[in-house]
Amino acid sequence: MNRELLQKAEQFIFECYEELGRQGAGERVKEIERSIEDSGTYQHTFEELEYGAKVAWRNSNRCIGRLFWNSLQVFDQRHLQDEKEIRDAVYEHMNYATNGGRIRSTISVFKPKQGNEEVRFWNHQLIRYAGYEINGEVVGDPASVDFTRQCEALGWQGGGGRFDVLPLVVQVDGSKPQWFEIPEEHILEVPLRHPEYKWFSDFGLKWYAVPFISDMRLEIGGIDYTAAPFNGWYMETEIGARNLADEFRYNLLPNVAEAMGLNTRRNSSLWKDRALIELNQAVLYSFKQDKVSMVDHHSAAQQFQLFEKKERTCGREPTGDWTWLIPPVSPASTHIFHSSYTDRMDTPNFFYQTNAYEKTL
Repeated sequence: MNRELLQKAEQFIFECYEELGRQGAGERVKEIERSIEDSGTYQHTFEELEYGAKVAWRNSNRCIGRLFWNSLQVFDQRHLQDEKEIRDAVYEHMNYATNGGRIRSTISVFKPKQGNEEVRFWNHQLIRYAGYEINGEVVGDPASVDFTRQCEALGWQGGGGRFDVLPLVVQVDGSKPQWFEIPEEHILEVPLRHPEYKWFSDFGLKWYAVPFISDMRLEIGGIDYTAAPFNGWYMETEIGARNLADEFRYNLLPNVAEAMGLNTRRNSSLWKDRALIELNQAVLYSFKQDKVSMVDHHSAAQQFQLFEKKERTCGREPTGDWTWLIPPVSPASTHIFHSSYTDRMDTPNFFYQTNAYEKTL
């Protein structure tokens, strides 16, 4: 019998039942032991799955938005077997989570890994923009160049633009992956403009409203869910200070600074800082104008401070990866910068896994 799996399951069940105020943990562990002995694995009840997914968010060291962990909507999709059923469930997730801009934190959990059988999404995020390498230059998102090539090899043809939405790629049990063009009605995008600088709209920028992470492994009680896409809502710096500003992404700071008339020849002019603030201001303003959920980094830090207090009240010491929790804009203005955290990976949790297309090669 798989003693390691049983040990992980037992630890999870006792924690789950204790937190939920449920009786019968011992009987449930005996039931799981018989299942592992007979089949080598066991199945979570929906209650266990829901609790595990929520606590995985609570334990996510790199997430600043954990205050709302208990409001996570969990969709149990473990019964789905083929790619089209999974695709349709993804579209349902997108529609529910997007909610016309009033974004709802959501996770869809597909069948767990068992031997060589598993569901994988080739996408890092369900919605992301393509990156095309043309004559040594990248059009679109440089972070997507490798995945864009994989999609093209599967038969997808992009439009060659800066903001082409990549297809959904689903692979079941190691079979040939299938790709699906995501219909526009499932995608909400926000055109970016600035409250003061009218020229900002001339850049023709936009970003998708919801960050659907789709390539991480959810581990609950020793069971691995290799396909469990989830989302919250954006903090503005994720778009304005990283996706659009990083030199290895869209690298827009020089363009914004030039349009502002700043001296970009000298670092001491602080042109990067000034351009960065205006870029983030544009992102916040645009999402607010379009009534799409978003949090600024100062409010997010305050929410995280409340999360810390609530955790300690419950007798839990909040874990954290400080390098990820500090916002990339004005970090010293938040309490997180002046705090320290234990970077311990408790379970249930989300874990990185090798890209599905790299495993296939």
